[in-house]
Parts: sequence; structure tokens; C-alpha cells
Amino acid sequence: MFGSYQWRKNNSVPFFLIGQAIYRYKVSLLWPSVIGVAVLYALILLGNAVPVALPETVLGLSAKSVWILLLFAYAAIASLLPVWVLLQPRDYINGLQLFVGLGLLYAAVLFGAPEIVAPAFNDALPDSTPSIVPLLFVTIACGAISGFHGLVASGTTSKQLDKETDARFVGYFGAVGEGMLSLAAIICCTAGFATLVDWQAVYTAFGTGGVNAFVTGGGSLLANGLGLPADLGATILAVMAILFAGTTMDTGLRLQRFVIQEAGELAGIKVNTLFGTVLAVGVCMALAFGAGADGSGGMIIWPLFGTTNQILAGLTLAIITVILIKKGRPAIYTLVPLVFLLAMSIFALLVQMGQFYRAENWLLLGMDVVILIAALWVTLESVIAMRQGPDPVEVEADREQRG
Repeated sequence: MFGSYQWRKNNSVPFFLIGQAIYRYKVSLLWPSVIGVAVLYALILLGNAVPVALPETVLGLSAKSVWILLLFAYAAIASLLPVWVLLQPRDYINGLQLFVGLGLLYAAVLFGAPEIVAPAFNDALPDSTPSIVPLLFVTIACGAISGFHGLVASGTTSKQLDKETDARFVGYFGAVGEGMLSLAAIICCTAGFATLVDWQAVYTAFGTGGVNAFVTGGGSLLANGLGLPADLGATILAVMAILFAGTTMDTGLRLQRFVIQEAGELAGIKVNTLFGTVLAVGVCMALAFGAGADGSGGMIIWPLFGTTNQILAGLTLAIITVILIKKGRPAIYTLVPLVFLLAMSIFALLVQMGQFYRAENWLLLGMDVVILIAALWVTLESVIAMRQGPDPVEVEADREQRG
């Protein structure tokens, strides 16, 4: 999987050329799109036939650690470049590849008519499986609501729109695409196995399966439904998944740099782009390698990620609700999901707090408390702002803007 992705990642030069052709030389989208997707799938075929394999150790580091360092280097360079140079053309081609992959998956389901072997209600739960409430509501569901997407929407997406009225189409169409992917992932993980026994062998404990279940199950669906070789189908789906990870990585670094620069402004310190990026990468690498040379340090705080992401989603809704109230617009459509989402996310934080205390995991317990205090603080500030009601100046300005 890493080998196929590396072929794709090392081919950022064509994406750079596509960006130059579209934005600098005003070439229409058709041929750059065709050429970009063709190059991407050629690299998938090449990566499947000739996977890149590093030696077991390089300068004392494992192959996995070297891949992580290469990804950090790539993400740092990509986050430093203007969005139109690499991020936009790369993500545009990635988006086309996603729809091709989804088309293949749904076609495989249509022609193969796979049977869902996973039980509708699973009574044979592995030990340590948490309650479905509040777990279900803090599961990262990008097609529904996600705090990270709130950051991306305000930090990068809004800066790439041709005009403000495009935001609704981009936002809703993006969510539809995410929802289609989430449905495909559920099908792969429930119908991509030959028998119930095979499915149970993958999900032996809570938290197992993961992306490998999606890749393996989807590869089986493509093989049975469309006749694609199982290893090629698995490679296509692996690249689909890793494209999201790669995009998230350099976009996250870019957003982290924004946060560092804004924090510097509040402190009266000017942080330039290069230093902010180096600092952001340094923090990420310290997290990744702080627990050992294998680069898996980030997994230590992973148990808090889902809850934190959904709290951030709730806070995003809180900001939108305040804006709507200040402008005198109906806010019930964001207020109701805001209350529910924050209630479930804070409930999940309290449940995890008890788990971390019983396990004597003081690091996660401390982080849980800090996140809880910050969430309650911002929530209280939002409630105060909402209770102040509409702002006459904002209402009048909004009325004039809408004509």
C-alpha cells in the first residue's frame, strides 16, 4: 500500500503542471482532467506491479519511520506552496479519482449483488466494547458533520471559491460525496467477506479492522462484481484512502501554521510562513516520535480524537448560530443539532474521563480535562452572545446585502 502511494506521491510534478496550465495559461479543464486521471491510474498500476520497498532499516530507522519522515517532508513543502500551485490541482484530480473509485464500487455491488454477512444486531460483542451511546454520536462521520471540515471550510475552502454564492454547492456536494464514500465503506466492511466467520475473524476486538477491512473487503467486491484482480482492486481502494490521509496531512499542517501565526499576532509577535511551518512540523514530529522511533506516538492520543473532532463540530455550529442570530435570521436549524451534538460530545468526554482515571492514564485524563474546560468555556461564551439577540447594525447590513 505504501509503495503504490509513493509512486503517486512522487508524481506531484504532473499535478504542478496541471495547476500551471489551468491557472496561469487558462487551459480548459477537460484535457488536464483526462491526463491527470490517466497518469494517476498509470501510477496505481505501476505501484501494484512494482511496489517500492525500502530496506528494513535506513540510518537506524525502520522503513515505516522513514516513510513517515518522507510524508512529513512532502506535507511541509505542499503546505508552503500557494494553494493553486499544488493543493488545488492535486485535490481536484484526487476528487475525480474518488468518484471513479466509488463508481467502480457501486457497479460491483450492482452486478455482483453481494450478501451482507455481518449481523444486523451483533450480540457477540468483544470485551471492552463501549456503549453505543454516546459512541455512535462521536464517531467521525464526515458526510454528516465534522469539526476538521469546519476548520478546512474556513481556512482553505473559503479562500478558493470563485464567488461567495458557490459555497452552498461546494459544501453540499462535498458532503454528498463524503456520504457516498461512507456508505461504500459500510458495504465493504459488511458484505466484503465470504462468510460470517470471516467477518468475525477480522473484528475480534473493539477497534480492529479499520482501513484494512475497507481495502480487503472492497477488493473482494471488485473481484466478484467486476472481475478485477483482488490485489489490484485492493490497491485502488488503498490509494483512495491514502489520498485522503495525504490531503489531510498537508492541509492540517497549513491550518496549524495559520493558528500559530494568529497566536503570534495576538501575542504581538510576527511569525513568518517558513518559521510557522517548521514549528508546526516540529510539533507533529515530536508527537509522532515522542513515544519511540517507530513514529506511532500519535496513536497515544487517538482515543480522544473522535470526541474532540465532534466537539469542534459543535463549536463550529455555535459560531454559525451566533452569526445567524446577530443577523436576525432563523437559527433553529443550527441550534437544535448544536445542542444535541455538544451534549453527546461532552457526555463522551465524561465517560472517557472515568475510563482514563480507572486505567491511571494521567496524560489522557489531563488532556480530557483541558478539552472539557475549553469546550464549556466556548459554549458559555456562545450562549452569552446568543442571549444578546440580533445586532441592529448587522441586521441592517445583511438586509442591504440581500437587496
